Amino acid sequence: MLPALTHQHSIDDVVLSFLTELENAGFSGDIEQTYASRLAVATDNSVYQQLPQAVVLPRSVDDLILIGKMGKNPAYKSVTFSARGGGTGTNGQSLTPGIVVDLSRHMNQILEVNPEQGWVRVQTGVVKDQLNDALRPHGFFFSPDLSTSNRATIGGMINTDASGQGSLKYGKTSDHVLSLKAVLADGSLLDTEPLSQAAIADIPDNSELATGALKVASQVCRDKRQQILDKFPPLNRFLTGYDLKNVYDEELKEFDITRLLCGSEGSLAFIAEAKLNITPIPKSRTLVNIKYDSFDSALRNAPMMVEAKALSVETVDSRVLNLAKQDIVWHTVSDLLTDVPGKELLGINMVEYASNDSEENRSQVDALCQQLDKLMEQGESGVIGYQVCDDLASIQKIYAMRKKAVGLLGAAKGSKKPVAFAEDTCVPPENLADFIAEFRQLLDDKQLDYGMFGHVDAGVLHVRPALDMCDPNQERLMKEISDQVVALVAKYGGLMWGEHGKGYRSEYGPAFFGDELFTELRRIKAAFDPDNRMNPGKICTPLDSDADLVKVDSVKRGFYDRQIPLKVRDSFKQAMECNGNGLCFNYDTSSPMCPSMKITADRRHSPKGRAGLVREWLRQLAELGIDPTKLETELMTKAPTIKQIIDRFRNTFGKGRNEYDFSHEVMDAMNGCLACKACASQCPIKVDVPSFRARFLNLYYSRYQRPAKDYLVAYVENYLPLMAKAPATFNALMRPEWSKKLTEKTIGYVDMPSLSVPTLKEGLDGHHSTRFDLHWLQVLSERERQDYVLIVQDPFTSFYDAEVVRDFVFLIEKLGKKPMLVPFKPNGKAQHIKGFLRQFARTAQNTAEFLNQLADLGIPMVGVDPALVLCYRDEYNEILGDSRGDFQVLTAHEWLLPLLNEFPSYPLRKEDIWYLFAHCTEKTRLPNAEAEWGTIFARFGANLQPVSVGCCGMAGTFGHEKDKVEWSKNIYGLSWQPNLEQLDNERCMATGYSCRSQVKRLEHIKMKHPVQVLLRIVNNLPTC
Repeated sequence: MLPALTHQHSIDDVVLSFLTELENAGFSGDIEQTYASRLAVATDNSVYQQLPQAVVLPRSVDDLILIGKMGKNPAYKSVTFSARGGGTGTNGQSLTPGIVVDLSRHMNQILEVNPEQGWVRVQTGVVKDQLNDALRPHGFFFSPDLSTSNRATIGGMINTDASGQGSLKYGKTSDHVLSLKAVLADGSLLDTEPLSQAAIADIPDNSELATGALKVASQVCRDKRQQILDKFPPLNRFLTGYDLKNVYDEELKEFDITRLLCGSEGSLAFIAEAKLNITPIPKSRTLVNIKYDSFDSALRNAPMMVEAKALSVETVDSRVLNLAKQDIVWHTVSDLLTDVPGKELLGINMVEYASNDSEENRSQVDALCQQLDKLMEQGESGVIGYQVCDDLASIQKIYAMRKKAVGLLGAAKGSKKPVAFAEDTCVPPENLADFIAEFRQLLDDKQLDYGMFGHVDAGVLHVRPALDMCDPNQERLMKEISDQVVALVAKYGGLMWGEHGKGYRSEYGPAFFGDELFTELRRIKAAFDPDNRMNPGKICTPLDSDADLVKVDSVKRGFYDRQIPLKVRDSFKQAMECNGNGLCFNYDTSSPMCPSMKITADRRHSPKGRAGLVREWLRQLAELGIDPTKLETELMTKAPTIKQIIDRFRNTFGKGRNEYDFSHEVMDAMNGCLACKACASQCPIKVDVPSFRARFLNLYYSRYQRPAKDYLVAYVENYLPLMAKAPATFNALMRPEWSKKLTEKTIGYVDMPSLSVPTLKEGLDGHHSTRFDLHWLQVLSERERQDYVLIVQDPFTSFYDAEVVRDFVFLIEKLGKKPMLVPFKPNGKAQHIKGFLRQFARTAQNTAEFLNQLADLGIPMVGVDPALVLCYRDEYNEILGDSRGDFQVLTAHEWLLPLLNEFPSYPLRKEDIWYLFAHCTEKTRLPNAEAEWGTIFARFGANLQPVSVGCCGMAGTFGHEKDKVEWSKNIYGLSWQPNLEQLDNERCMATGYSCRSQVKRLEHIKMKHPVQVLLRIVNNLPTC
C-alpha cells in the first residue's frame, strides 16, 4: 500500500504574515502557498531548481504597487521577489527562494493598438505570438523573434532583452521598447520616457526609489560614458544587463532609462506595461534552404549570405536534423528539405530575404542562387544543394522545425541530455567558425556529444553539451566547461550571453564588465533596490552589500532527481525526462496541448507541472525507502485483501482523512488531465502524462478509496451490451429530471448520453453478410478474403452513436467490399484512464488474443473512433509489451487511403466544401490524418478543409464528471465553439465520438463522422 507523504517544506513565518497582510489590504490577484504550486515554478527551462516561498499572481498595476508598499514595512525587509512570465528562461532568471510574482495569468491584455503611429501598448504577461496575432490584421508585427514565441511573454523578453532570428535587421527587444511602466520595490511607479539632463535635474527630490534611481542611473551613464564605450564590444548582441551604453543618446542629449530596465532580469523593478514600436509585415518573403556536406562548411559559408544582404541566416547541424526526422514535425518539412542523392546532408543554412518590394526580393534571391550554383559547379564551400520556398506556409513550417530544435535536442536518448549553460555565446561573425572549431575541440577532448544551431548572421550559436546532471561528476564538469568557454569567448572578442541573459551565470559579470564598470552597476542596483529584494543574486548586488551573486554550480534539478533510484527513474522516464522547455504552455487555443493548462493558466495543470510533481512524489517515496515499481507489481498480480480494503476506507473516511499527504496535491493536478495524449506526441520530449497518470492513480487508490463514478467508467464496457438490449427503456429511466439529479448527486455524472435507438443490430437488420462467421472466413481462399473488411467495434460508437457504424457498413458495401462486424470485445481505454491497471491488463490481454486470431486471416481490421483504435497501439503496447502480438487495427482513413486507386477519380467540385474537426488524439498521433482525409474526399470530387481546433473538452467521460463540467465547457469554448459559429454546421464533421457528443450536448447539433459524409457523396455519384 502506498504510504502517506507528510514531508512538507514550510513557509517562513515572516512570508506568511506578509501574504496575510497583503490579502487583507485588498490584493485582487491570486496567492498560492501549496507545495505543488511552489514546485510548479521551482524550475524553468534551465537545469536549476529553487523552491520559492509562495506564488502571487497580480491582476493589475495596483496589485504590484500594493506588493511594494506592503513590503516597505521594516518587518518584511527579508521578503524578496522575482518576476516571472512564461518561465522559458534557460539560465534560471526567474527562480528564487523568495516570492514569485507571476504576471502571465492575469496581466496579459493588449491595451491599445495604434497602427497609424506604429505602436502598441500591452501588459507584460502578453505572449509574443498572441501579440502578433492581434497585430496581423493591421499589417504589423512585433519583430524580435525567439524560439519560444508561443509561450514567452513580453515581460520576459524585456527582462532578458531577447532576440533571435532576424536580429541583424530587426535588433533586440530593447530596440523596440518605447516606454515602460515599472513598479519598484517600495511601490513607487516609474513611467519611463526619454528625458534631458535638465528635465531629470528638475524632478523634485522625494523619498520614492523611482526618483532617486532615475537620477543616479543618468549620472552613471553620463559620467562613465567613455569607459562604457571602451568596454562594450561592437556586436549586434550587445552586453545585456544593465545596458549602460544605450541609455544615453549623444545626438539627442537624452537619457532613456527604458534601456536600463531591458535586460535587467527583474532585478530593478517589476515591468507592468510596455509601449512597443511595431514593424510593417514584409509583403514578399523568400527562404533559401542551403545544404552542406559539413557543419563547418555551413558556418564558414554564412558570411557570404550576410554580405548578400539577407534578413537572417539560421544554421542547423546534422544532429538536430536527425532528431527532427524522428519527430512529428518532420512530416511538415520533409518535402522542403529533401536529401541530396549520393550526398550526406550534415548542415543547413536557412537564408531569408524579406522586403516590401517583391522585385527587389526576387533580384536578391536570384543573385544568391547564382552564387550557389557557381559554388556547386566548382565543388567549393561544401554546398551540395538548395531549395527555395516562396510561400509563407512553407517558410513558417521550416521555422517551426528550427524553433523546435531546442526541445528536440532534449529528446536525445540516454541519461546524458544536452544542457543549456554556455549556449548563447556571441562573437563577431567573422570569428564564428574559428571560435566554434575551438569550442568543438574543447568538447571533443572531453568526449562529449552535442548539438548546434543558431543565428550565424549575428555570431550567436547555441551549443548544448550532453551531460547527465544526476551524476555529480558530470555536474562538476559543467562548471569546468563553463569556465573554459568564458575564457574562449574573451579570446575571440565576444560575450558569454548573446541572447538568453545571465541568470545563474551572473558570477561571470564582474569579469566581463571590469571592476570599475561593475561597481557602477552595483551603484545603479542600490538606487533601484537598496535592500536587494528584487531577484537578489542576479546580475549584481547593491553597492556596499555583502550578498553573493548566484553561481553556475548552484543547486540543480539533478540534485533532487538523483535521490530517486535509477531503476525508478528509468521506469518513469516519461516524467523524469521533461526538460522544462514549456511548449505545453503554448497560448494558441487551436493547439491540442494542453487544454487544462489553457483554461486555468495554472502551471500545475500542464505536462511540465505534472511531470515535476511526479518527480517530487517519487523522490519522497525514495526518502521513505518505498519502491513504487515493486508496489505496482504487487497491485498488478494480487487482488486487495480484506484488510487493505478496510484500510482504504479508514484512510479516506476515518480520523486521518484530513491529514496532509503530498499525494493529494499530485492527485489534484492529475485529476485535471483529460488524457487526450496530445503531450505524448506534441511535446518534443514526449512527456506522456496519461501514461504516468494512470500509474499514479493505480498506486494512489491502493491507499485511498475510489469514487463510485470511477467504477462505473471502468466497467462500462461490461454492462453496455446488456443495457443495449433495452435501450429505449434505459433512456426513459435516465431522461426525467429526478433521475438526472439522482445520478449527479449519487454518482457525480451529468448530461449522460442516450443509447442509440435503433440499436446497431436493428439498424443493420437484413444485412446478413455483416454477421461474423470465423469458420466461414477461415475456409475462404486468400484471394476471396481480400474482399472482406472486419469492423472492430468500440463501446461508445456502437452503443451510443450506432448510425456511424451502420453507415460505415453501407459505405464499405458501396465501395465493393464485404463488411463483417467483429463481435464486441472491450477495449479497456476507460480502465487505463482511471488507473485500473490490473483490470486493464486483463482486458487488453483477452482482446489482444482475440484480435491476433483474426489477424491470422489477413483481412484488414478497421475501427471508426481514432482514440479507441490508437489505444490498441499505445496503451496495449505499454501494458502488454511483447505479449501484445502483431495485430493491427486501422482507422477508417488508414484503410481507405491505399484503396483509392481502385475507384474512379472525379473532378473536384470546389463548391462542395466539407469541414473536418479532427480528434485531438488522432491529429497528434497521426499527424497526416487530416491531409489524408482530404485526399480521400478529393478522389470522389469533394473538397475537405481541416479546421484548426484543439481539444473539444469532452475526452471520454471527463466532460460528464460533475467537478469538471465547467472546465469541459471552457475548453470547448477555446476553439470548437468559435469555429462552429462561423461555419455551416450541416457541413461540419468530427472523427471522435467524444467530440460529436460534446457538440450535441452544448450546441444540440448532430455532427457526422467523415465516413457518413463519404457515403452520402458516393451515393450521389453517377457511378463508383
